[in-house]
Amino acid sequence: MKLARRRSFMGWVAAAGALACAPDPGDPPMFGDGNNIATVEDRGTECAVPELPNHLNLREQPLLPDPFRSMDGTRITAKEDWICRRAEISAQVQEYELGPKPPPPERVSAAVSGNTVTVTVEDAGRSVSFSATLRPPATGTPPYPFMVTLGGGTGLDAGNTISGLGVAMVELDHEAIAEQVNAGSRGRGKFYELYPDHPAGALMAWAWGTSRLIDAIERTPETNLDPRRVAVTGCSRNGKGALVVGAFDERIALTLPQESGAGGSALWRLADVHQQAWIDGGMVPDYGAVQTLGQIVGENVWFRDSFRLFADKATRLPYDHHMVMGLVAPRALLVIDNTDQYWLDRVGSHFGAVAAHDIWQALGIPSNMGASQVGGHPHCSGVPRAQLDEVAAFVGKFLVGGGTAPTDVLYTDGNFPDQRSPWTDWDVPALE
Repeated sequence: MKLARRRSFMGWVAAAGALACAPDPGDPPMFGDGNNIATVEDRGTECAVPELPNHLNLREQPLLPDPFRSMDGTRITAKEDWICRRAEISAQVQEYELGPKPPPPERVSAAVSGNTVTVTVEDAGRSVSFSATLRPPATGTPPYPFMVTLGGGTGLDAGNTISGLGVAMVELDHEAIAEQVNAGSRGRGKFYELYPDHPAGALMAWAWGTSRLIDAIERTPETNLDPRRVAVTGCSRNGKGALVVGAFDERIALTLPQESGAGGSALWRLADVHQQAWIDGGMVPDYGAVQTLGQIVGENVWFRDSFRLFADKATRLPYDHHMVMGLVAPRALLVIDNTDQYWLDRVGSHFGAVAAHDIWQALGIPSNMGASQVGGHPHCSGVPRAQLDEVAAFVGKFLVGGGTAPTDVLYTDGNFPDQRSPWTDWDVPALE
């Protein structure tokens, strides 16, 4: 497909055939063109999520699951219904893939020394500390909007694309929170010192750590950072982490996963099909060897250990990553991809973003989500000027505020075939 570029939420009740809600008046408007971020980590904690079945009792779903169909079989009909539908998807992703995200701990504090902020978390009689490095911008006035980076080397701030807009960069020491050395590093890091034997994989542990960093910044004004204007980014394996961070904390205004592949913007179902096409036909035009669910669960510890039960059963998952990306909605998401990266399933990654875009379209805010896939540069570096301009547009509009550059990008330079008809059987509802 090639398209033209350019739970403190109160008052939820279960209604017959649908989920209804009444927003907490203290939160900002949810589905307008303005600020869609929350004042709390998760607005869906009061939603009634049905009991989730054992993996053996999940039915086969060869097509991409319908993001608008609730677990009771009905389709949502109103924009407000998305919050509880989102809570269902969140619960499924935690149960089958990532592991549960612990609730806010008993105490979070921070100490600032030079450009280092040290976060201390205390819970259930244990205490751990981890750090982040602050890089203030050369322009702007504190408190600064800021972007959390998981690892360096994304290339997105080339030529001060981001920091030149008055945005601080905050590099979180996420690998101290949860290691990602190889399949033998499970359970190592600060997160597991605080929560021994916790089933969450590294991606969810990083999401927890980023949320605790935001907690600390909220309580520590001497950081000179604005906790109401937060973005997150990372590339490759850290791009998977950036997506999970943004998906599971509604205080994050802008999520920018870059070249994230399997476990990020790619789709588990399509990866299996595309890998088989490569095996059957060699280097056919659109597909190379791609990373699949069966491969990735043995490579590293990004997911909960029980996710390996789906190694050859991706079609039993009641969601796919178009819905994981959808957990960011109605907040802003820009998916940055690289057409040259076969291993990341470039076809599946682009179509995953196209399918995810349906969620923002249904909510009436399609320009809050974009996807850009451009090749001709190395993995996680040498980002083309056109993509840097798109990043600047999203940062200016959704993080800094007041930006007017268009954010309606949904583009690949790969000229890929249209994947919608063989992989989806839903239409985009006109939510009230």
